[in-house]
Amino acid sequence: MTVPESPATEQLDHRLHDDRVLILDFGSQVTQLIARRVRESGVYCEIWPFTVDAARISAFAPKGIILSGGPASVHDVNSPRVPEIVFDLNVPVLGICYGQQAMCLQLGGKVETHEHREFGRAHIEIAEDCALFRGTWSRGHREQVWMSHGDRVTQLPPGFRAVAWSEGAPFAIIADEGRRLYGVQFHPEVVHTPHGAALLRNFTHDVVGCKGTWTMAGFRDLEIARIRDQVGSGRVICGLSGGVDSSVAAKLIHDAIGDQLTCIFVDPGIMRANEAEEVVKTFRGRFNIRLVHRDASDLFLGALAGVTDPEIKRKTIGRLFVEVFEEEAAKLGGAQFLAQGTLYPDVIESVSFTGGPSVTIKSHHNVGGLPERMNMQLVEPLRELFKDEVRALGRELGIPENIVGRHPFPGPGLAIRIPGAVDREKLDLLRKVDAIYLEEIRNAGLYDAIWQAFAVLLPVRTVGVMGDGRTYDQACALRAVTSTDGMTAEVYPFDFGFLNRVAGRIVNEVRGINRVTYDITSKPPGTIEWE
Repeated sequence: MTVPESPATEQLDHRLHDDRVLILDFGSQVTQLIARRVRESGVYCEIWPFTVDAARISAFAPKGIILSGGPASVHDVNSPRVPEIVFDLNVPVLGICYGQQAMCLQLGGKVETHEHREFGRAHIEIAEDCALFRGTWSRGHREQVWMSHGDRVTQLPPGFRAVAWSEGAPFAIIADEGRRLYGVQFHPEVVHTPHGAALLRNFTHDVVGCKGTWTMAGFRDLEIARIRDQVGSGRVICGLSGGVDSSVAAKLIHDAIGDQLTCIFVDPGIMRANEAEEVVKTFRGRFNIRLVHRDASDLFLGALAGVTDPEIKRKTIGRLFVEVFEEEAAKLGGAQFLAQGTLYPDVIESVSFTGGPSVTIKSHHNVGGLPERMNMQLVEPLRELFKDEVRALGRELGIPENIVGRHPFPGPGLAIRIPGAVDREKLDLLRKVDAIYLEEIRNAGLYDAIWQAFAVLLPVRTVGVMGDGRTYDQACALRAVTSTDGMTAEVYPFDFGFLNRVAGRIVNEVRGINRVTYDITSKPPGTIEWE
């Protein structure tokens, strides 16, 4: 079983993609944010590496092109270059940071390394009006942006004019309206540029002329038709975890082909309180989806007995998921298709600058990496979508908010929230603590403001006093973070009253816990999960 090497676009019906923008990636860590901002404005876009051949770019027929930032210097040997076809297509182009520098250098300008570098928040002065500024910035104003550059443009190519400057970048924003070419030295895609999303929208809507027709309602209808075309009369099996991705994929496929789909839900005994029951109730009861529910808790907990190394825990759980899934799939008498909740970030082609240009395609498997010997074709209906789009699609499909808006939950479940060996007693203790914590977060109306919140059962016993008696029970840690992508995270700033209330409930209602701590570590240096 392999992931198709061709990009998602070459497999699409473009009825929803007539207005499409191409983002060429030069290796920036925030290129995906460009795509998310463009999609949020209702415009379909894709990210391809700058090494893509001209024929594919021409076949994609973008209405506009965005050149991302990147870590290289245009003066480096074999530094990335903009494909010449970008300027031959006569479509609007926006260069961001490195993209601006590469565009200027190739069109006859100059780029130099300068001692005055800019990293972090900066301010630019708006010198002239520009199509990028409509309804956002005005001449004579000073605006905050996010810079990250050492090189800078020092001479503009013919036809360009400077419309904004900063202390470290005399050509912070440039424009050639005749050819509809624009460049910005800062990063409009990050939240630290307050009006960056509006600038990108002005480019895609006002300059490029996109209408903003990309919606999840339209995608749902198109994808249902495409699933029917792909599957025909075949049978599909889907590994259902109860998480957002597999849940949305399962519901969408069921809406397309009905009882040709069978979901397999493996309960490893390491899920949160009542989760297994909710999954079965929702998909078997509410949506009437054929669902195989395998309680494999004895198998998993038996294999985890005495295991303390977190990596061995993960590998053991992943292996057992695959084995149990294969067993249940075999009982069904075979299927031609395997459904997965693969998302667009998992299949974006990226560029390596250390080992030369290379294409990397990641394949994510909800059940831990299914083996090639299953010999089935993949059905991946979400492979064009970002996480926020998947949530929006789930709402279009009528999936309950407690599933669609669910915080990320690790595949190894509660097993990696119990440092050390895992057993039923510890799992039951942690479930009670976690349930109280999440209940209080929801009661306070904070759940949607938090990226991820959970409890950890610590391998520590502490002395306490309850009812004038001495206790020697376990400690737990609470964790809550904010993030946009999970790559970095900041601690959520609960007020002390909230934490005091949660701690009071836990020690009063969970026998076996006598101490509660709150983890205030950011990522980095820590990770979100403890193991």
